[in-house]
Amino acid sequence: MPNPLQLFMRVPVPWVFVLAYLAGAGLESRHRQALSPEVTRLAMLGGWVLFAAGAAMAGWCLLLFRRARTTTVPGQAPAQLVTSGPYRFTRNPMYVSLTLAYLGEAGLLRQSWPVILLPLVLAYLHWTVIPVEEARLTEVFPAQYAEYRSRVRRWI
Repeated sequence: MPNPLQLFMRVPVPWVFVLAYLAGAGLESRHRQALSPEVTRLAMLGGWVLFAAGAAMAGWCLLLFRRARTTTVPGQAPAQLVTSGPYRFTRNPMYVSLTLAYLGEAGLLRQSWPVILLPLVLAYLHWTVIPVEEARLTEVFPAQYAEYRSRVRRWI
């Protein structure tokens, strides 16, 4: 019987965000909170900004990985260690971009329940997915990744 952790790792990370958001939207449909017009306007504006920032960063990261001809799949052996662009500031800009887009979507749709569920997704990434990725990077690029890890934070 497979380890439950191995089963979870088969779910692509973007789908983890999508599934959590859908669960939050389901809760939202049952427990909707009324927002004032001012909060609604701020949520919409903030939503656009966050979603656009997340989409732009995700596109930039994917472009960097494509140029480096390396994988974006957690747990697979990478061909290159990408340390440029947003990777100069965070070791996980793809996850930061997904988080920004997720929060942006919640703002655009004026939903609070998906935001309440987001810490569960981030905890899963922090304690399950990222350690697997870091172990693989340490295995493939021992000295280079250790140096990179010493100067760039995991998140922000």
